[in-house]
Amino acid sequence: MQIYWTPIQQVVQEAPDTYTFKLELPEGFMWDEGAHTHFALEGFNKEDRPNRSLIRHMSISTLPHEGAIGITTRVKPECSTFKSILRDMNIGDEVAIFKTHSNAPLKRDGKNVYLLSAGVGLATFRPLVLDYLAKGEGVLHLHSLNVDSSKEYLFNDVFASTNGFTAEFVDNRRAYHEAVETLAADKDGLYYVVGSDDFLRETIVTLRERGIAREQIVLDKHDFQLDDFLN
Repeated sequence: MQIYWTPIQQVVQEAPDTYTFKLELPEGFMWDEGAHTHFALEGFNKEDRPNRSLIRHMSISTLPHEGAIGITTRVKPECSTFKSILRDMNIGDEVAIFKTHSNAPLKRDGKNVYLLSAGVGLATFRPLVLDYLAKGEGVLHLHSLNVDSSKEYLFNDVFASTNGFTAEFVDNRRAYHEAVETLAADKDGLYYVVGSDDFLRETIVTLRERGIAREQIVLDKHDFQLDDFLN
């Protein structure tokens, strides 16, 4: 397993309590849209066993051509040890990234694609939208639906409706599920879902009850995890 130690280049505040940590791009490090990585802090591997309190599984919110690895996360005033350490880090401090993989690249199968997310889960979809806006072939239409009770919606520069892309935001779960029910009228579409495990299960139930097949639902999960959500 290769571990890349790389410095923090920049910290961008996307919304209250939400930040993107932009990491220097290590030589030879590449990834696809929809990728996630293990993001770790100094000391995580000093003992015989990894210190899991210093490791998080994070989506990469940028594409390689942007020249930085973006990790977008919420850091609230009262937070975990991991995030309190991260909050106090400075530009130039190094973090580790390893085990980078994409379970949710943009499928270009000539169908409508629906991106369903909660809160900062939108970060997973930012690269997919950028990839689509740069090259729209193979996707009939791209639609993003994000629910965030804070109403501090992220990435407004990217998630803005165009002719081929629709960005929809709601601030409560009832409105979200009503919107999902409407979108599920498309029995041939592809439905990407990102959020907490409970959010995934609730959304999958809504989709399956309306006739959306397992094969049409894309999760940011490894293959061995899918049965826990899709059966």
